[in-house]
Amino acid sequence: MDRDIHKARALVVEPQETMRSILAAQLRDPGVGHVTTVQRTREARLALEQGPFDIVLCCREFEGMPDNGQDLLDELRRENQLPHSTVFIMLCSEVTYHQVVEAGESALDGLIIRPCSATALESRLLEARKRKRELDPVLQALDSGQDEQALALAIRRWEAQQPYAQWCGRLGGELLLRLGRTGEARRVFEALADSEGASWALLGVARAQLAAGQWQQAQSVVQRVLQSDPDNADAHELDGRLLMEQSQFDRALQAYGRAVEITPSCLLRNQHAGALAFYQGQAASAAQWLSSAVSIGSQSKLFDPLTLVLLAMLRADAGDVPGLHAAASHLALYRQRFADSPRLQRLGDVMEAQVMMAEGRTHVATASLSTLSDAARDDAFDIEGANLLLGLWARTPAGQRFGPEHEALVRRLGLRFCTGRAITEILMAASRRDATVVGWLQACQQAVSSVAERAVEHSLAGKPAAALALLLEHARQHPNAKLIEMAVALGHRAMKARGHAHQPDLQAALDEARALQARTPRAASHVTAIQRNGRSPGGLHLRVRAQETADAEGN
Repeated sequence: MDRDIHKARALVVEPQETMRSILAAQLRDPGVGHVTTVQRTREARLALEQGPFDIVLCCREFEGMPDNGQDLLDELRRENQLPHSTVFIMLCSEVTYHQVVEAGESALDGLIIRPCSATALESRLLEARKRKRELDPVLQALDSGQDEQALALAIRRWEAQQPYAQWCGRLGGELLLRLGRTGEARRVFEALADSEGASWALLGVARAQLAAGQWQQAQSVVQRVLQSDPDNADAHELDGRLLMEQSQFDRALQAYGRAVEITPSCLLRNQHAGALAFYQGQAASAAQWLSSAVSIGSQSKLFDPLTLVLLAMLRADAGDVPGLHAAASHLALYRQRFADSPRLQRLGDVMEAQVMMAEGRTHVATASLSTLSDAARDDAFDIEGANLLLGLWARTPAGQRFGPEHEALVRRLGLRFCTGRAITEILMAASRRDATVVGWLQACQQAVSSVAERAVEHSLAGKPAAALALLLEHARQHPNAKLIEMAVALGHRAMKARGHAHQPDLQAALDEARALQARTPRAASHVTAIQRNGRSPGGLHLRVRAQETADAEGN
């Protein structure tokens, strides 16, 4: 018996009107209290963003449409839009082996051939809700932010091989990754891979290795997955991320492109592939993927308005002024929804400067660019802003940008944001790989690396105070996230080794480094130019608590 089913809210996602009515009636028969029906997956995304549902009943195939129920589920889980307690049941015209594998790897609560009887649906629904009740302590701990408690409960059930042990083991691995305990996470996923032989378990091993900086080992595991399952979109996406870390951007773009090819209606993958293609100078592919992202879900919370800015730049480069104006209008409408967003204000200013340049109002556009350049000194200015600013300057006439002030701007951005080879490559790509700007940025990367190397030498020589002084001297003028994080790590290690007593100078330097770190955007570990956090290809996608998330428009 399910005594609370009358309180449940259900969502039916079905393209055929008659079938929607039948499914709604079949849900009401066992007592479901509130049923909402929609025709398309994009409508389902919006409905789920507006409020939680206890039950989602979704068709897998949408004939004549790019939408796919499996892609919807994967994206919702991947982007933390589906509560752990929600029951998600998929309806298919037929069930193939590949669909069964997909269902298992996406933690689907049920896979039913349609049309289905009311009895079959009720049985599957009640079983799924029973599972949710059985795991309620774990799910409640997750939703309340008690990660350590959820981890302990999940690992205990997995080790004891209690009901739903596999899911608990998988959850335990994900929580260990979230808590930064990469070695323990790798061991859990290795045990799951040995016992389950599933691709997601191997990708968990690779993700733990990636988190520990073991790129080559992680890539070897990903290639092992792709050899056995070449159509695994998560493996291609993780492969792309690993290649990005190693600055192999052409190969990374191929991997992201393959992931989009396998899951064409995935909004985030279209955005990521399109942004990377933009910086790789592949205008046609970039325009195709970015346009697809706009078409798929510009009203979704998962949509990043940077997509419109990059698309506008492509339109301007192609001389498509009407297309540029259309993108600008689209962004203006989007901004109305989030009038107080500083990020959207900046994106709007960038778009306005791009329009002025395309219309031939070069001097006005250059004046606007100078104002944007002044903002580059702000604490909140980030790598996205640097990329856009460099991209706009690269599109102005050469006579207006190769002066001392422009060189000073590029060097200021480079000394602040060149935290590694991959990001430096993106900054150079944003500048359209102009030889002069490339030289300036490479010099900045070398300067940052030199400061880091000298700080390490001081530390190894037993001079932590000298190391911190060197790092802070650079960070005060150019708040480079890599050097600031290095200062915090060196200072913490020195204080721990020598003890807190009689170390006032070290403590003061460490306090200053921590204050700088609090004001500085974190150094990115990989760049796809779309600012999304928590991406976890192949993982059990955990819902992030509201206080830990920020919508794309507020980043």
